[in-house]
Amino acid sequence: MSLNNYQAGGGYYKDKEVQPWDAMKAWMTPEQFEGYLRGNVIKYLARYPEKGGGIDLLKAGHYLEKLFEVVNSNVDDEPVRNVLKPTKKAKK
Repeated sequence: MSLNNYQAGGGYYKDKEVQPWDAMKAWMTPEQFEGYLRGNVIKYLARYPEKGGGIDLLKAGHYLEKLFEVVNSNVDDEPVRNVLKPTKKAKK
């Protein structure tokens, strides 16, 4: 599954014809794009206790997964995707 087909915390980006991170990747050097992804991981990890809670942790994981995809494009990442994939909460 492409990371462009999933969005943590909503669907307002995934439905766009051009994904914002695809545009940034086209406009940035590889180093700049990796820095953008790393910065977003840090941002969401830093703010989750005060702002977004679990959604921010999902967003951090989503950016980390994208960073992994960019840095290791020739590595089998299915085990990582299975760990980071959101799960539905069981009904009580």
